[in-house]
Amino acid sequence: MPTKIEKDSVTGTDTTGHEWDGVKELDTPMPKWWVYTYLACCLFAVVYAVLMPSIPYGSSYFHGLLGYSSRDAVNREVAVQHGLHAASMEQIASLPYAAIKADPQLYEMSQIAGKIAFANNCQACHAAGGAGRLGYPALAAGAWIWGGTLDAIETTLLHGIRSGEPDARSGVMPRFGADGLLTAAQIEQVTDFVWTQYYGHADPRIDTAPGQALFAENCAVCHGEKGEGRREIGAPRLASRVHLNGDLRTAIIAQVQAPKLGVMPNWNTRLDIATIKSLALYVHALGGGE
Repeated sequence: MPTKIEKDSVTGTDTTGHEWDGVKELDTPMPKWWVYTYLACCLFAVVYAVLMPSIPYGSSYFHGLLGYSSRDAVNREVAVQHGLHAASMEQIASLPYAAIKADPQLYEMSQIAGKIAFANNCQACHAAGGAGRLGYPALAAGAWIWGGTLDAIETTLLHGIRSGEPDARSGVMPRFGADGLLTAAQIEQVTDFVWTQYYGHADPRIDTAPGQALFAENCAVCHGEKGEGRREIGAPRLASRVHLNGDLRTAIIAQVQAPKLGVMPNWNTRLDIATIKSLALYVHALGGGE
């Protein structure tokens, strides 16, 4: 049925012939600004599709007349950043720690590099932020077994602990119970005394004198008469609130009976010296550095 086109009496505009419930649709033309904008967008789309990567076909695509590639652009930017990073890392490798810390930009770079290296290599054992886990030292606590200076930390990172590397740190604790050096009763007495070192006070109900005598005879040579430890041989400080294998009395007994001797890899074959120094600076800055 042909549409009936009329002229609207109010606007003077032709109708389209469509009517709904007495309401007639006007055939109003689009505003010129909208038409021009639409045409400009269409033209832009055609030009963009010709100049830039656009139409896929098969296993490839039209690369565009300009030959632009976002991947190449990212690779170029990464190469620039890598060059800047490499220059800073070369400085970190060659400069002493004092000079690195005196340069705010270089020190910040070392902290970033150290944090990344720590997350990739150390965090699994020492936990985020160096909080430590049972059997793995808390690096942020300041309870250093081998020393917390930058040089001491670097040495530990380079050579490891009981790693098999020739210069590895390798402290050893006797198996007092397993090898029959002390009886079970004597181990209990030593534990009573060490317990007082852990918490800084004795239980008045327990006689710690026998344990103290045994400690002086068997343990003080490494851990010190007052439980202060000896870093040069890796003997932990007992007079502390931070303990490698936990605070339980049963943990002390187990350690005296048959000690757990942890192992840390030597990183000198896995990480370059700049990364190792960055790690040392990052660990030193966690809160326990000396």
